[in-house]
Amino acid sequence: MQRNRRPLNPEHSQSAHSHLPMSGLIRKRMKNLIAILIGLLTFQVLVMWAVEDLTFFESIWITMTTVSTVGYGDYAPQTWVGRLSTIIVLFLGAITVITLIISDFIEHRFYRRERILRGLWIYKMKDHIVIINTPQHGGEQYFMRFASQIRSNPGYETVPIMLLTRQFPDGLPPELTDMGLVHFHGTGSDPSALQAVHAGSARHIVVLATDETDANSDSITFDIAHRLSELNLGYQTTAECVADRNRSRLKVLGVRAVIRPVRTYPEIMVRAVVAPGSEKVLEDMFNYEHDHPHRYDLLLEDLNWADIVSALIRHGIGTALAYIDNDGEVVCQPPIKEPIKGKGLIVMVSSSDTPGLEVVKEALERYRKFLEKWRNSQESDSTNS
Repeated sequence: MQRNRRPLNPEHSQSAHSHLPMSGLIRKRMKNLIAILIGLLTFQVLVMWAVEDLTFFESIWITMTTVSTVGYGDYAPQTWVGRLSTIIVLFLGAITVITLIISDFIEHRFYRRERILRGLWIYKMKDHIVIINTPQHGGEQYFMRFASQIRSNPGYETVPIMLLTRQFPDGLPPELTDMGLVHFHGTGSDPSALQAVHAGSARHIVVLATDETDANSDSITFDIAHRLSELNLGYQTTAECVADRNRSRLKVLGVRAVIRPVRTYPEIMVRAVVAPGSEKVLEDMFNYEHDHPHRYDLLLEDLNWADIVSALIRHGIGTALAYIDNDGEVVCQPPIKEPIKGKGLIVMVSSSDTPGLEVVKEALERYRKFLEKWRNSQESDSTNS
């Protein structure tokens, strides 16, 4: 069960990021100017309707064509009151206000673009992925592969990805922005930065090791994980840990998944995010600590894939992952009921007690004989009946 999330303190964000009140000031000023403009136009319409020989719609028409400087000339004020009102309200008032609104809008756009480029703009995000820290080397390629892999999973095709990092001070590379990634300049140790990236509303939070070769970077990861744990966000956090001895400390904080940094294979991180637990299987493929994939060169015939898998499991050998056909190609997930013809097997086996080739051959032969005996028995029963 998910625990209640404790909201971050917004006061920290207001004090630490001065761009928030500035952005709000520009928007507030634009709203006030728009309100003044509406008031001036309303006043002018009522004056035209009252003092000129015009219908209400015609009063609106002449007011809008005048303030927009289109000036069709089909209507014009005839009274001195109407003309004076047009000069003061529209020429001096409304058109000046419109100019100020356009100026503020352009200023706001430039301001927003600058803040986005520098990683200081706060986006409105929900159900997104937050990645904290950047790999020391090859960060751009890592993020591109991560985004590509994560969005190939059902339900993640359009998931927003936010980077919380002090890297990219001059803006994200175009390759990342083209993939829809955005960033905020800060660290996961800063509560106001976690507030800015809406960590409490994120679907997943990923904490990368600042240096995948230095165990001391685990202390930074621990500090970030501790802050996330205080906010009851550990259950949605996946963290990298350089030293295995520090894994237990992160687990105590409630971190959902802890994996080793594997920069050349970000798919492990993706699996940890979308399918917790599968990262353990993938990690084992890179070492001999627990389990590892082992190749057995042997002739395969007569048995189908389901039989091979069952034979290896029944004899406690391991799990068949793929087979090598007669052309030397590795075939993963073959049809289960078609006879397999090949010259090798890839099996996930125990690293501490890896079965030998003869053991695998014997297991397959025993299972083949078992199947033949069972089929003969079935045929005999069918004949007798």
